[in-house]
Amino acid sequence: MRRAASLGALCAALLLGACGGILAPDLFVVYRTGPGAGTHLTLLVNEEGAVHCNGVSAPKLSDAQLVQARAIQEDLHDAASRHLSLAPARGSVTGYYVRLEAGTVRFADNSPAQPPVLRRLALFVLQTAQQVCHLPQ
Repeated sequence: MRRAASLGALCAALLLGACGGILAPDLFVVYRTGPGAGTHLTLLVNEEGAVHCNGVSAPKLSDAQLVQARAIQEDLHDAASRHLSLAPARGSVTGYYVRLEAGTVRFADNSPAQPPVLRRLALFVLQTAQQVCHLPQ
């Protein structure tokens, strides 16, 4: 009887310990490339507002920034599910590759016929890099 109780307590402790390690799902990860060293960025944003910039944890997004990130993710869903890939126009400086649960999107800063969400995403990436990650670009 004592053995069964000990085993039950051990199982309960393991279960509770395992629950503490649950991570929130990612909203999206953006890979930004360009000619300068400061333009290369990997930006990961999760459902709870946690941010990783080039693999380094950054402060969480504000509530307003998190709402903006969720709206971008939602608006990217259709394009990502089609794996939208827009070619850069001549003179392109920055390229973006976005991965989310629905799929992927690839575009450049000057890709023709960009849906508005791609410009919002590029601005979100720039602002998050500067304001949250404290990077120059």
